Amino acid sequence: MNLTSLFVSLLFLAATIVPSFAQLPQRPEPVLSPEVHPDRRVTFRFRAPNLKEVLFAREGVQPVPMQKDEQGVWSITTEPLEPDFYGYSFVADGVSLIDPSNPLMKPNLLNTQSVVHVPGPASLPWEVNNVPRGTIAHHFYRSGIVGDDRDYYVYTPPGYDPRAKKHYPVLYLLHGFSDDASAWWAVGRAHVILDNLIAQGKAKPMLVVMPLGYGAPEVLSRGFASFRDQNLRRRNVDKFREALLTEVISQVESNYRVSRDRLSRAIAGLSMGGAESLYVGLNALDRFAWIGSFSGGGVSEEFGADFPTLDTKANAQLRLLWIACGTEDFLINPNRKLRDWLKAKGVQHTDIETPGAHTWMVWRRNLADFTSLLFREKAP
Repeated sequence: MNLTSLFVSLLFLAATIVPSFAQLPQRPEPVLSPEVHPDRRVTFRFRAPNLKEVLFAREGVQPVPMQKDEQGVWSITTEPLEPDFYGYSFVADGVSLIDPSNPLMKPNLLNTQSVVHVPGPASLPWEVNNVPRGTIAHHFYRSGIVGDDRDYYVYTPPGYDPRAKKHYPVLYLLHGFSDDASAWWAVGRAHVILDNLIAQGKAKPMLVVMPLGYGAPEVLSRGFASFRDQNLRRRNVDKFREALLTEVISQVESNYRVSRDRLSRAIAGLSMGGAESLYVGLNALDRFAWIGSFSGGGVSEEFGADFPTLDTKANAQLRLLWIACGTEDFLINPNRKLRDWLKAKGVQHTDIETPGAHTWMVWRRNLADFTSLLFREKAP
């Protein structure tokens, strides 16, 4: 067979086994979701023609029904949203799902969500600006206290030089229940907030250490019901406290240019991390002079048992005890009871109540306000 005959034969063979483009099954048009409109309304879409019901669940609000069109695409358009980052999911016939059209994710160990960014002005602390930026390093280690392999993140501010003689103050920043160690930068935008505040002179240059917050990791397998088990709750905070004080802090102080003076060390956190910050910090005033709790949850209401030595003597050691909670947060009453107990004990503290529920929209603002007060000569 000559080359011409071979070429003709190959063309004939290809024509018999390869369908034309017209014969290929047609794919539906891609779904645009989320779509942020100029007036800050947001449209969410989800293609699922065979489902009976799809609800839209946004962080901090009750799920609401979506509507299905003739192409089987479910959609909903919100009212104008305040500029921020919002977690959301689709509840499809009772099953919570991420948005398959959106690559922006909110990591979580129990309930991963999608995220939509409603952009705002550069003045908002979590918006990226053209300012010097710090860096985030990811560290791993084997915990002899907890008995597992775990991690922590360290934010270093712009201009940090490990070879320089300058030492920096450090904030230990704790995540909430069901989060992992990445939560404060991946969701809370802590690095962006610090970059902006430092550039504006509103916060002192500092390191921020974000550790894994579980001293008893088995709390995750039992979900939120684990907080009803007082022995498990106590073991979780006790082991976390021990791991933080003896493992994480020692590693940070060995590897970074941080001050070891208690006046240069702060601890704060959200939800479970807020309770841990209070439990660790108020029982170790020789280590921490600055303590913050954002929507703290998980401390029992037996405050005397959790803080057995706390009295007016603490006022000479505390530079700032800052307790914040949203007024629509389901934890507002326990936080008010804690503040009443502190007042009765004569312990000076700052009470912060802001609009909002148990959401990152509250905690980003808490972080911006709290860090602007840290490591000053005098705090309000």
